Amino acid sequence: MAFSPEEIERYARHIVLADVGGPGQQKLKAARVLIIGAGGLGSPALLYLAAAGVGTLGIVDDDEVSLSNLQRQIAHGTADIGRPKVDSAADAVARINPHVVVERHANRIDRANAAALIASYDIVLDGSDNFATRYLVADVCEEVGRPLVTGWLGPFDAGLTTLRAHEYGPHGRRNPSYRCLFAEPPPAGTVPTCEEAGIIGALAGIIGSMMALEAVREIVGFGQGLVGTLLLIDGRSLRFERITYERVPS
Repeated sequence: MAFSPEEIERYARHIVLADVGGPGQQKLKAARVLIIGAGGLGSPALLYLAAAGVGTLGIVDDDEVSLSNLQRQIAHGTADIGRPKVDSAADAVARINPHVVVERHANRIDRANAAALIASYDIVLDGSDNFATRYLVADVCEEVGRPLVTGWLGPFDAGLTTLRAHEYGPHGRRNPSYRCLFAEPPPAGTVPTCEEAGIIGALAGIIGSMMALEAVREIVGFGQGLVGTLLLIDGRSLRFERITYERVPS
């Protein structure tokens, strides 16, 4: 997959990296990445993936931009209020990198459409804001055999992990699934929503950017990924903690 002179200059800082280089940049250009949610996590993730030169970005979101989104959802601006988030996000990607193809999915992902949608991409990033979607996306990624980078936010805390639950690890056992980490969603009403509890905006940028980095590592194939590792961040103290977890037989 040849690069134009403009692309070579655009990606020069990647191409000179020993762990990426020309072959790694070609993998990025050929990759198809699906991002669930163009909100607090999806916004920085899709912007950095676009800047990195991922060839195709699929964006799933059925919501419109509101004024209260702008404190953390950096793919959108004041002029975008009232627009579909997939349109605003697509415009943001185009401003950063015209070589990226954006596929807009302005609908809610559900059991009826999830398998076909997810199977049409190479890797999925889940930045959704509700438990039903998180569990659905994780289950379907395991069913159709797609890696999943999933992140979540609290008011001052956040987490991130990568799932390859359809594969076997170097130890010869199946990699853990999302349900190995969180067996069941919490009872309805026990976890306050973002609207109820609030959220520190910059923390969304940290986790969303780390989701993009993890996706780049998975696509190019360098470093030690977060499969079987839960990365937790305390935004009050900026303390990072890593917890390992394994497949639960049941």
